[in-house]
Amino acid sequence: MIESIGNRTISIVLSFLDICMSAVITLSMVFNKKTYNSATFSVLIHQIYYTAVEILPLFIAVSVFLGTLTMGILFQTLKQFGLDQYLGNILVGFAITELSPFVTVLLLALRSSSAINTEIAVMKVNRELDTLKAFQIDAGRYLFLPRILNGMISLVLLNGLFSIILITSGLLFSQLLFGMGLNTYSRLLANSVHLSDSIILAIKCMTFGFFITFIPILSGLRTSYDLTSIPVSVLHGMIRVFIAIISIEVLSLIARFF
Repeated sequence: MIESIGNRTISIVLSFLDICMSAVITLSMVFNKKTYNSATFSVLIHQIYYTAVEILPLFIAVSVFLGTLTMGILFQTLKQFGLDQYLGNILVGFAITELSPFVTVLLLALRSSSAINTEIAVMKVNRELDTLKAFQIDAGRYLFLPRILNGMISLVLLNGLFSIILITSGLLFSQLLFGMGLNTYSRLLANSVHLSDSIILAIKCMTFGFFITFIPILSGLRTSYDLTSIPVSVLHGMIRVFIAIISIEVLSLIARFF
């Protein structure tokens, strides 16, 4: 039993170190101008359209529903306990900084991460990656880099859209429950926004976007050449994605308090 626990622990640690090393190598590609070419930007544009544009109707509908529901419950609770003076801090500190990126990354992970993992795994099984290598086509530039950049860009943009919807819902409920005007509401928000929170939010969104695309790609590359290994690869990849999301969220909370 002890040997089994030890082997499992070693396997998890080695897997984590492998992901970290691969992430560092991939980040060096992201910030290296020499890795970009016309094909990279062409694939990137198509990926952004697929991820951030095609999802807009569903994303807006879900954002309006969740935003209205959350703001209604939050503002009603504040009024019930007489905590309206903390409205701005709670709106920015909880809804904008924590709720918005978390919901956004969950929606993108459910839609895009599984699709990317399946796509790369199918290409591996069909030996399309070997074909690219035979024709001396850099899969990193053509396949992986555009998808990772797309995840980072799309998550920042969609998070901004969700935040706008939350702020608009907050304005509505502030008028209905507290009789608060637009000027007062705007002043509360402005006084509650801190530069450190904005920096942490931006870094967290880009980190979310990086890992919900990088992990599925890595998982797809590790797929064996058996067709039955594809669903197993997607399952393991999505588990790692959600572990990464929770870990990043916890680390961002720690960073905010320190």
